[in-house]
Amino acid sequence: MSKLAELIHQISSHPDHAGINNMVRGLEKESLRITPEGTLATTPHPASLGSALTHPHITTDYSEALLEFITDPHPTSAESIEQLNQLHAFTYQNLDNEQLWVTSMPCMLGADSDIPIAQYGSSNSGLMKTVYREGLGHRYGRTMQTIAGIHYNFSVPDSLWEFLQKAEKSPRSLQDFKTQGYFRLIRNFRRYFWLLLYLFGASPGVCKSFVGDKKHQLVPFGDDVHSLHTPYATSLRMGDLGYQSNAQDSLVITYNCLDSYISTLCCAIKRTHPDYAKTGIKDKQGNYQQLNDGLLQIENEFYSVIRPKRTAERGETALSALSERGIEYIEVRCLDINPYEPAGISEQQSHFLDTFLIYCLLSDSPASDEAEYTEIQENQKRMVYSGRDPELTLLHQGKERSMRDWGKQLMDGLSTVAQFLDRCCTEKTYQKSVAIEKQKLDDASLTPSARILADMAKDQVTFYRFAANKSLEHKDFFINYPLDAATQPLTSLAKDSIRKQMQLENSQSIPFDQYLADYYAQYDCCASESKTPSTATG
Repeated sequence: MSKLAELIHQISSHPDHAGINNMVRGLEKESLRITPEGTLATTPHPASLGSALTHPHITTDYSEALLEFITDPHPTSAESIEQLNQLHAFTYQNLDNEQLWVTSMPCMLGADSDIPIAQYGSSNSGLMKTVYREGLGHRYGRTMQTIAGIHYNFSVPDSLWEFLQKAEKSPRSLQDFKTQGYFRLIRNFRRYFWLLLYLFGASPGVCKSFVGDKKHQLVPFGDDVHSLHTPYATSLRMGDLGYQSNAQDSLVITYNCLDSYISTLCCAIKRTHPDYAKTGIKDKQGNYQQLNDGLLQIENEFYSVIRPKRTAERGETALSALSERGIEYIEVRCLDINPYEPAGISEQQSHFLDTFLIYCLLSDSPASDEAEYTEIQENQKRMVYSGRDPELTLLHQGKERSMRDWGKQLMDGLSTVAQFLDRCCTEKTYQKSVAIEKQKLDDASLTPSARILADMAKDQVTFYRFAANKSLEHKDFFINYPLDAATQPLTSLAKDSIRKQMQLENSQSIPFDQYLADYYAQYDCCASESKTPSTATG
């Protein structure tokens, strides 16, 4: 009996299924504000939405124009998406003749310097967030930072960890066991996330304005010279046009244990990178251009498809929080916005993701090494540009393997997990969600990436026009969305967040230079001189 089958049997036999019904998920969704003409909005973050620094649910990402909606953790997918819908609807109530772009890839972009960097006020924490974004602009360009996506935050209850700890007879403390267990999930996720790019990738093409003068391998979409694509692309957002960095190729993180994860990222933050040293931390007038000249300014700059997470206090680094208190949940970061769904994600997709993550958690997950790390990167590149090619092969333990054969094998395992979840959980739709996705392996035309290109061809429209039409559809959906009960609480949250920002700004006691020095001192305790970004392993 496989480890997966054995654990499923043991959990199924437990009186309350080890509390697996109490897993929770939360959503973070980015959306660009645009003008009625389809260009990037250059207006400030609307004051009626509250403070982007202190609002718990409505903030900004890189740009003033890039809104980010954050839900609470919820016990059901329906509740997560309902809150996301409410945040969209409330936002539309407070937009002045603007709308939200509904695809991950932006359009109608002007000069790089015209993209407004997000502003967070004059507090030290607010200034740090803005300077970090200044640094990203210098390092990678502002255009790349306008790409939007959805992050899926996921955790399972302590009751399940306690059950697994007892089943494995682990001598670790519960938190250490949880941390190792989440790393087990992360390693498997990285091995198999190419399947999610195939199933949910929704950025097969881009506007020519996004590419500009960059080198690329895209071709015009038929006679449409304004839209670029590759015929079998799935998620260009996850390729070299999107959140990728050649400078970060030296980072090898095997996710075998927390110590090596923290040490590797701390070294990347503490060690000067020659290219970024040339930029300088400050300009000649003494204005900050970036937070530091390391390979990473902070750990969030590392572009990973999944992250271990722990809620940090204001002023606390993410790595310090992980070091002190271990992993609390994981954050999936490889999901495109689905333009066919008003919220950018459906309940059915959420149920599949739950199944996929439980599969990764309960399946055997051997330690990873540098060879596998390189293999995973290559599979990602192949899936981005050629994912729907019926002849596509991926690397598996050093050998070429049919993507579809491998995908079907994974679907068999996912079906087993889905049957188990339907027996144990309130939401009885897991088998249905897997069955829907399994069809896409037999028929690539059902994937979002294929549907987008097919609709562009059928309607004879550019990528811009396709996305603009969908944006108008979703705008109508949210303008008419019933929000009466939620309007007052969200209005109160917005006002309260502005008060909190003012309190922060009025209570500052040290200059920004000192604040930054104190912040970076936290990395000293976890950086290890014995490991470098190119050699550190688990």
